[in-house]
Amino acid sequence: MSVDLNASFEPAGLLDRITTATEYLLTTTAALTDADMRVPSLLPGWSRGHVLTHLARNADGGSRLLTWARTGTPAAEYPSLEAREAQIDAGAGRSAAELIADVRASAERFATEYALMPAEAWQNEVRWTAGQRHRAARIADARLCEVLVHHVDLRIGVTPDHWPADFVSHQLGQVTTAFDTREGSPAMRLHAVDTDAWYEISTSDDAVTIHGRQASLLAWLMGRSSGDGLTTDSGEPLPKPTFLY
Repeated sequence: MSVDLNASFEPAGLLDRITTATEYLLTTTAALTDADMRVPSLLPGWSRGHVLTHLARNADGGSRLLTWARTGTPAAEYPSLEAREAQIDAGAGRSAAELIADVRASAERFATEYALMPAEAWQNEVRWTAGQRHRAARIADARLCEVLVHHVDLRIGVTPDHWPADFVSHQLGQVTTAFDTREGSPAMRLHAVDTDAWYEISTSDDAVTIHGRQASLLAWLMGRSSGDGLTTDSGEPLPKPTFLY
């Protein structure tokens, strides 16, 4: 989930969008009870408590990467992928009040560290836990994606139709590119009927053509939908993309 490191990248404006998305999430979760936090999310094996804990620890990991980019001193996003999972499991069973307070406080820490970033530091390269290296601007883009997508995962009435159109358009381009470079991805031509944009994944002569609104296409590719609202040219079943994010 990358971002163009050019004049279109405006850190202050992107932080405003992250803050707005976070406040919306906090508003919609404010009335959840302790029992509500034990309800399964859209993510296999994760309750709502797991999702909210992940969002909090993701904010803290992003804060550490921002510190690395700003100071030049390496600071691990997470100690390891195993430690990341352990932190999420350990925090998932907390009360609703604790979970929501953690999301809020970690988001505030992230925003504080974000605001300290000088313009040139966004070009500095840092390393994510899985080993990928990207420029620091990726941190901002990835955080917005985390908040928007995992809000849907909570299953509290927020759906992909609530995602901002420009986010959906950008993310759909990123996701189709990721699938196109992944070995074994099913061959598809995707037509976003609301924007008339076309996307191709592993195209071949037998590629299935799929039509639907861009939010529906993105939700399906990201495993947040079974394909509701999507149609194929010849009525054949939709392919089954592997889980991406």
